[in-house]
Amino acid sequence: MTATTAQDRADIIEAATRVFWYIDIRDWESFTGTFAEQVTLDYSSIWGGEPATVTSAQIRADWEQLIGAFDATQHLLGNHLVTVDGDHAELTAVFQAVHILANPFGSPRWTLGGTYRVGLERVAGEWKVNGLTMTATWADGNKDILAIASGGQRPDAA
Repeated sequence: MTATTAQDRADIIEAATRVFWYIDIRDWESFTGTFAEQVTLDYSSIWGGEPATVTSAQIRADWEQLIGAFDATQHLLGNHLVTVDGDHAELTAVFQAVHILANPFGSPRWTLGGTYRVGLERVAGEWKVNGLTMTATWADGNKDILAIASGGQRPDAA
């Protein structure tokens, strides 16, 4: 491990924060720019299955469709722990993600909490995300809105 400078720490936290900021404001162009060319995603704690390595364009397409189906989202990261090894870094943080989708079949809110482990690499002097591992540890509300959103069919769209 190398010594972490205050600037690296700030830049790494900023890079991870931008991923979730751009999701919540639906700025998909900027969102895509936060990632390295190849990204390993591990959402097995919520979806099951195995981690997958995908491109930033694939992430954008999938997430724009899913997250775009919600009326609103808010992703919060906190308690950042940063380690740096040369041009590679890892940020571990707690998260809370609120998802809102009006529907006639129950609560419009689903909140998920847990931890994120964010892998980063320095590319042309800029930190880019090359790995996301989400570990859900709790949830509250109506998880059915996730199924509604991921199916692309809102119950009020018929």
